[in-house]
Amino acid sequence: MRILHIITSLLTGGAETLVVDIVTDLLRQGHEVDVVLFDGEETPLKERLRTSGCEIICFSMERSFYNPLYILKLRRLIKNYDIVHTHNFSPQLFTAIATLGSKIKRVTTEHNTSNRRVAWKWYRPIDRWMYNRYQRVICISDKAEENLRLLMGSHLKTEIQTIYNGINLERFQNAQPLPLSPDENGKINIVMVAAFRPQKDQDTLIKAMTLLPKDKYELWLVGDGERRAQVEELSKSLNTEDNAKFLGLRTDIPDILHTADVIVMSSHYEGLSLSSIEGMSVGKPFIASDVDGLHEITAGAGILFPEGDAKALATSIEKLMNNPDYYHQVATACLQRSQQYDIKKTINNYLQVYRNINSSAPFGGGAIGGDYSL
Repeated sequence: MRILHIITSLLTGGAETLVVDIVTDLLRQGHEVDVVLFDGEETPLKERLRTSGCEIICFSMERSFYNPLYILKLRRLIKNYDIVHTHNFSPQLFTAIATLGSKIKRVTTEHNTSNRRVAWKWYRPIDRWMYNRYQRVICISDKAEENLRLLMGSHLKTEIQTIYNGINLERFQNAQPLPLSPDENGKINIVMVAAFRPQKDQDTLIKAMTLLPKDKYELWLVGDGERRAQVEELSKSLNTEDNAKFLGLRTDIPDILHTADVIVMSSHYEGLSLSSIEGMSVGKPFIASDVDGLHEITAGAGILFPEGDAKALATSIEKLMNNPDYYHQVATACLQRSQQYDIKKTINNYLQVYRNINSSAPFGGGAIGGDYSL
């Protein structure tokens, strides 16, 4: 059986990281898996996938996610596979259209608890048609499944199930802190790893930095995306540019997290945030916005603050750093919570889905390395 994963890009993000982790492990096990990128921009995740020997098929190099010509490209390509597995909206929709009249089995993963299409009542029939085109819809959290079932209502014809995202725990737990410069040494290091997208809320963390002693705290923002310039401008306007660093895309995220004193995820909504689990896995305190997709991971282990409340976030950070016993208690609880999200469990569950929907075909074979564009 040949499996094709289709995703918009391999920029920094939970969906992108999950695809790389799953595909890399399946290849290691001897399964045959390729990846289509709507945008083939070079990124650390793409390089990591390439080194695994995966065949990477790029439709564009210009961050073009909604070109309808991709439907024709997909239609020509997917006939060579037994299962196609899509991630993110445009691959979900275009694959649903491209496979009309085809017997190819289809799986999609719903990575968020919400999206802007929910407010478009006129669009709901299209959404419902799209999801029903798949033999299986995987949600990465209970809340994501709950919200999708509400959207589908009585129109639900496909099977929906939850498979929690996971991370390579060993990779993060065995990492080492980065060496610090004399200027950085002695400062309390706050880290957030997230793409600069509308759903993320780096703005609140920047505002929280204005409420913390400038000579004592430093912020590292890891990632890239459409809102980065806007957040950088906010940092300048609030005079935090000296203690707020924009690190861009990095390949050493485990080491960066080990360097942190406090790890934060400020967001408006999530599916199930891999960056959050990664942050918990290094034995440091984790603080998150109290929103869908973060609440269920963090409650009872890390610290939750009201969405967009910079003062509450700053207070939570100072409480941790001023109370060593409390700091240790939260860090230990976060580490224990992360053990529930092992990528091995995630991959085994996905394998079972593939086998269930295509039980007549055995797994096997091996992919040919390399990448090319269509």
